[in-house]
Amino acid sequence: MKTLGDFSLIKELGEGALGKTFLAEHRLLKRTFTLKVLAEEFSRDPGFISRFEKEIGAIAMLDHPNIVKVHNVSSSNGSYYLVSDDVGEPQNLFTYLSKRENPFTEEELVKIVHQIASAIDYGKTPHLGIKLSNILIKETEEGLHVYLTDFGLSKVVPLPAFLKKLQQQFSQNQSFLQTFCFLAPEQKRGEANIDARADVYAFGVLVYFILTREFPDGIFELPKFPEYRLQWDQLIRHCMQKDPQKRPATIKAALEELLPTGPKPLLKPQEIERPEFDADPGAIFQAELSIGKYQPKAQEFVDVVPELTEMKIIAKGCYHRGSDHGTRDELPRHTVNLDAFAIDIHPVTNEQFVLFLEALGGEKDVQNNDIMRLKDSRIKRTGGKLIIEAGYSKHPVVGVTWYGATAYAKWVGKRLPTEAEWEVAAAGPGETAYPTGGTIERSQANFFSSDTTAVMSYPPNGYNLFDMPGNVYEWCQDWYEYHYYDASVQEPNNPKGPVQGVYRVLRGGCWKSLKEDLRCAHRHRNNPGSMNGTCGFRCAADVS
Repeated sequence: MKTLGDFSLIKELGEGALGKTFLAEHRLLKRTFTLKVLAEEFSRDPGFISRFEKEIGAIAMLDHPNIVKVHNVSSSNGSYYLVSDDVGEPQNLFTYLSKRENPFTEEELVKIVHQIASAIDYGKTPHLGIKLSNILIKETEEGLHVYLTDFGLSKVVPLPAFLKKLQQQFSQNQSFLQTFCFLAPEQKRGEANIDARADVYAFGVLVYFILTREFPDGIFELPKFPEYRLQWDQLIRHCMQKDPQKRPATIKAALEELLPTGPKPLLKPQEIERPEFDADPGAIFQAELSIGKYQPKAQEFVDVVPELTEMKIIAKGCYHRGSDHGTRDELPRHTVNLDAFAIDIHPVTNEQFVLFLEALGGEKDVQNNDIMRLKDSRIKRTGGKLIIEAGYSKHPVVGVTWYGATAYAKWVGKRLPTEAEWEVAAAGPGETAYPTGGTIERSQANFFSSDTTAVMSYPPNGYNLFDMPGNVYEWCQDWYEYHYYDASVQEPNNPKGPVQGVYRVLRGGCWKSLKEDLRCAHRHRNNPGSMNGTCGFRCAADVS
């Protein structure tokens, strides 16, 4: 079988009790995905098909950084398969541990277990897939990142059928025994009412194995780890109680009780100058009035902590901007001298911006300027609460005005990039025509399409910045003026645009743009109070 539906199968990645996993390429999108092709006996079961169609919608809605995202489900020639993200080439935990010579440092171990716990507690249902082959681990610049696969399939495949399939495969491959080791006693007894405490038991087995490289068998002594300062033995003891009622209700509860120390922050904010947390982000729009100052009604402050984006530093230097082959407002191509600055690696997302709206307490500032229009965004207000549409948490925020983008940037201790900074960052070290090089294809950016995509879905440019072309237009700090580059030639040091104007600059093209709009030098503009489904932004900051 070389094809399956719209996918060309590249290679088999592995086989488990639920079926085989393949790396595949979508024949139209030219993107790689992971396909989980369920075993034939499940596909022939009418009860399975009914449960599968009922539950797959909830599985596809799961959106968590440590869960492999399921995008779609389909069938072809009687085979059912799930379409999931291709997360690169991580190793499963069993393979990773067998190749790793040194034990984890305690900081690494804490980071790993917190990621697994966060994913399992997020699902709010027995996972049944906690085993070494379903836990993927990837080494990144920020450290070890964990992904869980087959999440939520326990509600589709009943436990008796799962165990029967597992038993059939014991004689074929002894590695399947590890799956049975992770089952809680109540699961092995075939009890009907299985809750999240079964996953707590499996989590205890997992921690034991990571520490000792073997499974607990019968009555065993809890391992002692003199080089670790946290109570790992007590964590295992609490999680692996035979009586489910004696286990913690959730893995998070067990970690908070016994492992209070979470993973260390990944960002290094000392490299970037940021002011103190601004308790009133809307205050930047207050103005002195000659007839008396308006005193807004005092509101209770909501203590919300921003979720910061990783940033890349662009070095101080001499760069080119503009184009001799573009439209008149891009002429002439000239040099600019920029101080070092930092810029977000991707546009601000819905899940980041909704925290700002909660802190602000509304969608307008004290001068009645619109921050955003919810009907043009993927953020809705229901029963007084802000809700992000399912599946759009990682998409760039849209429907934001220039005022809203400026206020958010101040709230997180940053600012909007100048037009010159944005173009230099987009062009990359080679100062190419497109962020992707001399040209651009639809496999390299989201344009001429029907909607936004999750940030970082396409390859980065030469500075490792994502979504510089396409997805959303991005607000810049500058006013727009058609002939401004004629003046900018005479003032090349850190240009910040005209001192006044009617429109503010937008850069980068959007999800419905044509290819021409994605050139690094292409200039776009709009009224700073405009709101629509194509405008977003990313932040910048000065570098000390």
